[in-house]
Amino acid sequence: MSGTLDDRDAASVAMRATFDRMGAASRRDVSPSLEVRASRLARLAKMTRRHAQNIIDAISADFGTRSAHETLIADLLTVDESIRHAKRHLRRWMSPKRVPTGIKYRPGYNRLIPQPLGVVGVVAPWNYPYQLSMLPAVAALAAGNRVMIKPSEVTPRTAELIARIVAETFGDDEIGVFPGDAATGRAFVELPFDHLFFTGSAAVGRMVAQTAARNLTPVTLELGGKSPVIIDADSDFAKIMPMVAIGKLFNAGQTCIAPDYALVPRARVGEFAEAMRRAVGRLYPTLAANRDYSSIVNERHYARLTALVEDARASGATVVEINPSGEKLDPSTRKIAPTLVLGAGEAATVMHEEIFGPLFPVIGYDSIDDAIRYVNERPRPLALYWFGNSAANRDLVLQRTLAGGVTVNGCLTHFAQEAQPFGGVGESGYGTYHGEYGFRTFSKEKPVYYQSRLGLLPMLLPPYGWRLNAVLGWFKQGRVR
Repeated sequence: MSGTLDDRDAASVAMRATFDRMGAASRRDVSPSLEVRASRLARLAKMTRRHAQNIIDAISADFGTRSAHETLIADLLTVDESIRHAKRHLRRWMSPKRVPTGIKYRPGYNRLIPQPLGVVGVVAPWNYPYQLSMLPAVAALAAGNRVMIKPSEVTPRTAELIARIVAETFGDDEIGVFPGDAATGRAFVELPFDHLFFTGSAAVGRMVAQTAARNLTPVTLELGGKSPVIIDADSDFAKIMPMVAIGKLFNAGQTCIAPDYALVPRARVGEFAEAMRRAVGRLYPTLAANRDYSSIVNERHYARLTALVEDARASGATVVEINPSGEKLDPSTRKIAPTLVLGAGEAATVMHEEIFGPLFPVIGYDSIDDAIRYVNERPRPLALYWFGNSAANRDLVLQRTLAGGVTVNGCLTHFAQEAQPFGGVGESGYGTYHGEYGFRTFSKEKPVYYQSRLGLLPMLLPPYGWRLNAVLGWFKQGRVR
């Protein structure tokens, strides 16, 4: 989808026209009513359900093979649940919030009034192309904003489908979708949005933040990184390994919060590898024709992952391919067998780059302090996973490591908690969304003080005299709070 220069110019003109139209609409209706916001959310939910099969088919076509059930779980049900949660709580979120008022300002009182920011831009990635376009849009619509979305060019069929069904469902001053290549993306982020929401790599996130800064546009960055799994010494591998395996292999590992590497007690690394082999055999008894096991999204990422394996092998690591039926995988299908990387040194590229695929480095540790130190010597991860029965070790890990979010004795599921914020820290991003946290991200909480004719302050007006001197005397005595 590279397009011609004229195509890109036309896209830029169309985006600017939509931005201006939405900006004018947001100024006419600064704070849309509960009914208007609920209507937009209801239409989004209806659109998602009506076109569910089309979305499944488009994503599968973009990937080559993408599990229909994974799309249903991650892209469709997740969006539907987010909308349901927002509709249940929207009236409370929109209500002015009571705020304590200092005694010297009473009987006046404080309130926080949430209002929409205006026009929100959403830059979505390719790995969950519907979910990560629509979840930020749900929060922005709930907050009363207009939304423009730039879907990823890596999944072009899905991008075109989203553009079409949104245009059928929403007015052109409510939501707009702009498929296109990287040049379109650059023009998109140059618009002076009232808030810009980006999900993707840290490298691109830095460029997005720099571009947005020129317009003083606030940015939420949902990035990634190398998210660890810490396996405690007392773990029952037979019980936990299916959860570890599905966390790693859901969407063939193409998930920003997928476990990137495992920290395992050194004496149990071999046992871990064998347990992983058995778990994969139960979850994915075949790979080649298995519709539950997804392909790598395109040739570039397939080549990147195979190069990581060869680099790890060349650096001295032991590479263990888990292929339960011993099938020959045709490279044209872009399926890569689950692969453990044992004993990789720091020189191996797989130990530095976010993997985003079914490769799983396993690092042995000698004590829980060693595991914590290993995590803390690296950039802050987007997610961290703990498996074990020791509450003391679990609490040590929770207290002494910093990550965007944590699931204890499971993988991925902290992302699905609508009552909790989701977001990164450090190099894994900044800002949060989901539920009320997303509503607040896309709102201005306007502080309002309601002045009373009574109280202390109206007495302190010029000409200054004995009343102000009396107050200053109280202040010096520590009596004014």
